[in-house]
Amino acid sequence: MHDNKTVPTPVMQIRLSDFSQLTKFRLSISVVISSIAGYFLAIDNPDFITLLLLIFGGYATVGASNAFNQVIEKEEDTKMERTQNRPLPAERMHPTTGLFIGVILTLVGISALYFINLKTAFFASVSIFLYTCLYTPLKKKTPLSVFVGAFPGAIPFMLGWVAATNEFGIEPGVLFMIQFFWQFPHFWAIGWLMNDQYQKAGFKMLPSGAPDQSTAFQIVFYTLWTLVISLVPVFYETGSLVLSYYAALGVGLLGLIFLFFSLRLMYYKSQTAAKQLLRISILYITGIQMIYVIDKMVMV
Repeated sequence: MHDNKTVPTPVMQIRLSDFSQLTKFRLSISVVISSIAGYFLAIDNPDFITLLLLIFGGYATVGASNAFNQVIEKEEDTKMERTQNRPLPAERMHPTTGLFIGVILTLVGISALYFINLKTAFFASVSIFLYTCLYTPLKKKTPLSVFVGAFPGAIPFMLGWVAATNEFGIEPGVLFMIQFFWQFPHFWAIGWLMNDQYQKAGFKMLPSGAPDQSTAFQIVFYTLWTLVISLVPVFYETGSLVLSYYAALGVGLLGLIFLFFSLRLMYYKSQTAAKQLLRISILYITGIQMIYVIDKMVMV
């Protein structure tokens, strides 16, 4: 007796895997989660149509940025062990196909966000433009590319608030600043770990150009600013974005852990310390977003 169940063909599995790699599935999902957190911070009664449009549009626009990035950096990706097996450098996908996917994702993503409101679509469009047209080419020219890239990287957290309220004010501004400053220690930890491969590809990612004391000091400096800005809402000077004292203790504790591992990298200047900081940075941003949202739900 034959089993008539259909199973995905290897070709389809490869294509799905390539699409996932082209759009950086895990990264895109983490960005979408950030937008969802911003949405729930702004709303008491969620509208599930808006939420679905935000999830779909958010993934599509982030995926589009990643697709354009990989089309532009195809040659550089062949030089780095971490990226050699991506669909474009491995030649499983033609650059024209990658570009086509990027364009389609841009159109459907921005359209979905436009159905929410114009401001959400506008900020997402700005994010794609900054990431593709400024951050990506600047990576080979100057370490300031990380500063430029921090702008599109900081938009998702505030985008959820804008989607919920159709307003840009102090509240989404604070959410933007939190994620903006957080990106420097996060991406410089990656730059520290990947320095040899980045140099081989011609990317200038570390502020001093090397994993040294100057870079480590700046990582600590921006970690400290991230901690300070994350606690601003406890002082009730940020409109309707407020943080209780109990939540502030949690945010402050996570911030001190984050700062400890930044200082640890400055002291040891090792690959191990950089890897630990990278993990803690992800724990920090995920943790404070959860604390913010839970605190909002408890206070309502």
